[in-house]
Amino acid sequence: MKKTLFIIFLLSFNSFSQSNFKKFFKLSKPIKIWVLFHPFKAATALKISTETNRVTDSIAKTNLLDKDAVGGQVDAFRHAFWMAKLRQKIGKNAAKNLGKAHEKENKLQYKKRKLEDGVVPDKISSEMDLYNNNIGLSFTKKGEKTSIKRLIYKIVNAIKKGQLKIIKKDKKGRFLTCDGVVISTKNLHGKWKNDKCLVSSNNLSLNN
Repeated sequence: MKKTLFIIFLLSFNSFSQSNFKKFFKLSKPIKIWVLFHPFKAATALKISTETNRVTDSIAKTNLLDKDAVGGQVDAFRHAFWMAKLRQKIGKNAAKNLGKAHEKENKLQYKKRKLEDGVVPDKISSEMDLYNNNIGLSFTKKGEKTSIKRLIYKIVNAIKKGQLKIIKKDKKGRFLTCDGVVISTKNLHGKWKNDKCLVSSNNLSLNN
């Protein structure tokens, strides 16, 4: 069975360059497992992930959202857009499972103290991502031909209505508890669980 899966995987990567193929062996265990169970969808998922980063970087340079790519509206947008596009192309279950695999990867990164977007991942960030992933899945259906422009509009509108989640911060970008108390860097450093607080994505009274 494993041999068969690997052969299918090799065949599915015809559209990958040799360098991308080599990257597979550097992937985390959760992502490798996802690839092996979705061999014919791996190349598409990679293209969508690249497109998501490009679109999100462009959104971050505008005034549509808060420009915060680490726990802010831009971060929420990235996950919602990613899932919406993935569902369009590879289906809801495959997309959702890839999102879960990514968060498992983040837990491993935390244990190894690797940086994601300039910070070490933590539990509250993972909860935010999974929540926004699920909302993102609701914006499209497999095979649906929603344009990128239309999809951006839908997601930005949902964020401004508070339908997604962000992490509570003050005007200086410092993380806050749900009671509005600034969390010291010492109480965040190296901790998977901390006192960060998830709020609705339109809750920018303190973030701005």
